[in-house]
Amino acid sequence: GDYTCTFTYSAQGGTNEQWQMNIGVSEDNQLFSCSVWRPQGKSYLFFTQFKAEVKGAKIEYAMAYSQAAVGGQSDVPLKQEEFEFTETTVSHREGKFRFELSKLMIVAKTPHDEL
Repeated sequence: GDYTCTFTYSAQGGTNEQWQMNIGVSEDNQLFSCSVWRPQGKSYLFFTQFKAEVKGAKIEYAMAYSQAAVGGQSDVPLKQEEFEFTETTVSHREGKFRFELSKLMIVAKTPHDEL
């Protein structure tokens, strides 16, 4: 539709890591979601930076994880100080980010006409 999600990053290491990206819109078209993650759980990439950008919607909620859930393990969230988000972007926080990322989740609200 009218929404896009772009994920850009810079990383070192890792061999043949498989990553997935999912984009969805709720039935009522009010919410747009974007997720990027490694299904195998923890990534061994050394991320120097990352940024996800949403167009056509405003970010309501964002969470980044150093480890994605797999085999009974839970998602391990980054500390709040490691990343930041605005209405349109989610990115690492320079000097605070500890170079680990395995999952990024965004929920954004789509613009709609008020009645």
